[in-house]
Amino acid sequence: MSSERRAELAANLEGVRERIGRACAAAGRDAGDVTLVAVTKFFPASDVDLLAELGVGAVGENRDQEASAKVLELAHRDDLEVHFVGQLQSKKAGSVAGYADVVQSLDRPKLVDALDRAAERHGRRLAVLVQVGLDESQGRGGVAPADALALADAAARADHLDLRGVMAVAPLGADAAPAFARLREVARGIQDRHPQATWISAGMSGDLEQAIAHGATHLRVGTAILGSRQSHQ
Repeated sequence: MSSERRAELAANLEGVRERIGRACAAAGRDAGDVTLVAVTKFFPASDVDLLAELGVGAVGENRDQEASAKVLELAHRDDLEVHFVGQLQSKKAGSVAGYADVVQSLDRPKLVDALDRAAERHGRRLAVLVQVGLDESQGRGGVAPADALALADAAARADHLDLRGVMAVAPLGADAAPAFARLREVARGIQDRHPQATWISAGMSGDLEQAIAHGATHLRVGTAILGSRQSHQ
């Protein structure tokens, strides 16, 4: 089964990388400037192991209980960057700061303080992205675009956090391009004050091309690489 799964993941990964290459060519960008984050939530550590063997260097998780257990199983891996991409409760900050390299879902000042304290306790620095809400009706988290710079300022002042940029999820059932264009505007405003905040995490399995066209540096791709969760339960 492992060899079959490896072949399936390899084929899917090749297809996604080809899509990224075509989209970058169309946008006049270097594909090497785009980082693929394989979203492995709901999938076993064995899949993460296989993806690492296939050259994936970053994985995304969105539930602390699942992610913390999976990271323990992958303790032998020192070549993986772990991104926490889900909405995060402040009370979970202590756990997440212990294993995540990046928290992409920073969406409120209270979480800045919680993550900063937790990173200090763990004796490490934590990279963070400001999650920008692009659709108020979706309840998917994120700070309002107008408030994103103030939150970025707070993250930049934190002693144990490294502000890297912004993240957003495109509104469901709508053309993603306008949302990603808005995110790029917000990102530029933050970069004007914080030049190191160059990351734009946007784009998933269904809209990665639009994200690349609007400057995404990081793509969070799950289904297109790992398949549907139901088919592997």
